[in-house]
Amino acid sequence: MNIIVKPYGSDMCYCRPDTTWERENRDFYSPECVNEVMWTPVVFARICKAGKCVGSKFVQRYYDAVGCGILMYGNKDLAYCSCIDHTSILPSPMYNPVVLEGEKIFQVETSDACIYASDISEAKNLLDKAICKASRLISLRIGDYVAVELAQIATLARREDGDASPKGIFCENEIFNFKVIF
Repeated sequence: MNIIVKPYGSDMCYCRPDTTWERENRDFYSPECVNEVMWTPVVFARICKAGKCVGSKFVQRYYDAVGCGILMYGNKDLAYCSCIDHTSILPSPMYNPVVLEGEKIFQVETSDACIYASDISEAKNLLDKAICKASRLISLRIGDYVAVELAQIATLARREDGDASPKGIFCENEIFNFKVIF
């Protein structure tokens, strides 16, 4: 299983290993070599049909569930920071893709302050394009996830500032709530 990521502002994609997937709201214990945890909000889809070079006319047949989450990165060096275990917060249960139609708010809070809030009405279009683009480079397999970053990478927590507690809310439901512990 791969987590295929389309970075914000890029037409390319990369894969995170399945060991980065966290779906159970477990606290994240930062490795000693990581002094700063970065993050970005994502919308993601679960692939339900294998394929290669998926066309835009048929892309919606290739995913059966969607959700919102966050990706975390250790420090700023993408070469290793995207492979740290338990840094792809893609919560379960997921939603039927129909939920992306209309205005829906996805927000992320920490320490009672909102650090991200956005209407994700364009998310379905972003996912469709990302799946088509990714399938030109990568063979999609059943069980893969495709995640589209919705904003630039920003700082979530620093070792010198102490722990952080991000909480995600989508469709008025809490979808994740955990601690980043240094």
